[in-house]
Amino acid sequence: MTDIAQNRLATTASPYLLQHAGNPVAWQPWDDQAIALARETGRPILLSVGYSACHWCHVMAHESFEDADTAEVMNAHFVNVKVDREERPDLDRIYQLAHQLLNQQGGGWPLTAFLDPDTLVPFFSGTYFPRTSRHGLPSFVDVLTRIATVFAERRDELREQGTRLSALFERLDDAADAENGSAENGGAEALWQAARATLGGQYDAAAGGFGRAPKFPMPAAVDALLQGWDQGRRRGDADREALDMVMTTLTRMARGGIYDHLGGGFCRYATDRHWHVPHFEKMLYDNAQLLSLYSDALGVAADPLFDHALSGTADWLLRELRHPDGGFYAALDADSEGAEGRYYVWRKPEVRRLLDDDEYLLVETLYGLDKPAGFEGTWILHRTDAWRSVVERLSLDPDTAARRLGAARAKLLAARETRPRPGLDDKVLAAWNGLAVRGLTDAALRRDRDDWLAAAEQAARFLRQRLYDEGTLYASWRQGQLGHPGFLDDYACVIDGLVALLSARWDDADAEFARALADTLLSRFEDADGGFFFTPHGQHDLFHRPKPIQDDALPAGNAVAARALSALGHLLGEPRYLDAAARTIDWALPRAAQYPAAHAALVTAARQVESGPEQIIIRGPADALGPWLAAARQGYHPRRAVFAVPYDRAATLPAQLPRLVSAELRQKVVAYRCDGLQCSAPVDDLAAFRALLA
Repeated sequence: MTDIAQNRLATTASPYLLQHAGNPVAWQPWDDQAIALARETGRPILLSVGYSACHWCHVMAHESFEDADTAEVMNAHFVNVKVDREERPDLDRIYQLAHQLLNQQGGGWPLTAFLDPDTLVPFFSGTYFPRTSRHGLPSFVDVLTRIATVFAERRDELREQGTRLSALFERLDDAADAENGSAENGGAEALWQAARATLGGQYDAAAGGFGRAPKFPMPAAVDALLQGWDQGRRRGDADREALDMVMTTLTRMARGGIYDHLGGGFCRYATDRHWHVPHFEKMLYDNAQLLSLYSDALGVAADPLFDHALSGTADWLLRELRHPDGGFYAALDADSEGAEGRYYVWRKPEVRRLLDDDEYLLVETLYGLDKPAGFEGTWILHRTDAWRSVVERLSLDPDTAARRLGAARAKLLAARETRPRPGLDDKVLAAWNGLAVRGLTDAALRRDRDDWLAAAEQAARFLRQRLYDEGTLYASWRQGQLGHPGFLDDYACVIDGLVALLSARWDDADAEFARALADTLLSRFEDADGGFFFTPHGQHDLFHRPKPIQDDALPAGNAVAARALSALGHLLGEPRYLDAAARTIDWALPRAAQYPAAHAALVTAARQVESGPEQIIIRGPADALGPWLAAARQGYHPRRAVFAVPYDRAATLPAQLPRLVSAELRQKVVAYRCDGLQCSAPVDDLAAFRALLA
């Protein structure tokens, strides 16, 4: 065979696809034209899934996709389709699961799958393949030639395998294992207890986090532990071990190399047990979720380390990932100058040259330069000790030490910024921006930062104005070009972010936007049997429609949807939202019971849906609401949602509020406390309000 197509990626919007637009491979985007080409020619589809910040995606591209000889083999035997997993999480989700079923092990990126052109079911898959055979992996060309031969000579066998794989997908969606009925009967509390036991067994008491290496932040699991501690505390049997897991994990992460001690923000994960050596890509979704988590931890107790991590991360988002009009970009690459982490690592002579002796001694002691090099002969800044201990060891007074550290960090950051920067993936993703709206809102309320709240407001406005068109939320936007219509995660995360933003300051436009998105979520995604499909009704380019409940890098879409719909339903008095949230939990609980620890967001959502929120509704003159809000927001109250609606905003009101307010009442602040569906009498005295909260 000869190649029959040209590389079509130059007209796409995805930065990842554009990275491959100059390859000699005849790449196609995933679309009807590519699928039709495969079916017309009878060739299998070679599906390559990755993302722009992925280090091993770059390696495989340089070794194979930029190589003319490899491209010749690909073009001669396959229709080659390149997918950005961040633009098409639906495709990534089902083909990662297929890889797991075919290989009995987890996948990753780049994902390399070979699909039957008629059914789009994969018959073989792998991840990274080297150009030449090494480390027990066959060369990519060897894989290509073997696959081409097998497809030509054993097509019927492959079709039978595809039929069995499709049937397995269907069985995965069937009723939950009957052995887990006890967890279902026990409801959310039984699910939580099972998840708590597993997380306790996986916890690394020495270094924080779960498991050994690689080690991921796992914000949904940490959040579940923190909320579990809070619920026990309110019952009088606080789980102190759960709280210690949370605080130790957050401490080790904030001290570790996974956190950028100069520029702020967290990297994707650590390659080692102690959080010292990161995988250097920085993703919006990680940092957005960690903003919420560190904000909550600061509500439990003040901590300078947590405060530094929170402030550094929020400021980094605004400085380096923000579109001029307010949306947030997706990611910073792991690589620069063709090497992983080069932008972030240091050599001792360079640090010595930049700092004076006093500054260097402090930086060396605090950030581990007095220890052996940790990454390919270079140092990654990380902390192995508390700031106070370092200051005392060097016999410095705290103010002097703080000034020296500030001066040293400024010098190092200025020098680092002269280096070639990692690549920026400048697409704006709806789901990730929804997480960012919530994260920045949580951080702004915790630290009283109007600039962070303004950034959250602008991001929400960007979503409404740029990614929402004629009743449809789109999954991505880049340089004026909309991507694919949105998925479950997009609707759920944006609704969740809007509810958080409404609790910071009321805006009728955001309330109506949240309502419109919720209505669309119910009409286009809900399954009559309960729960939500990841893709909307009517999408036909997939061989399977997942209904995700297990956490991944993002919390499971069904968990976020249930939580957000419950909160919005209580706020607006909309029983359709409450019923949908309850149906989702009822459907999901027995399935999550098979491995509760992997469903931490669902565990949390189930407890919230079952108990209902504690809602604080405050009305009054806009300039008089401050003390009331401060009282309601103090401390850590994960069930509590506070909404203050000034009298001059009345187009969309929470359900509990009277529609007409007398002129006399408009001169004072009035508050209500609602627990689930029951509300207190109105309170117009601040001292009485504080007592009501207590």
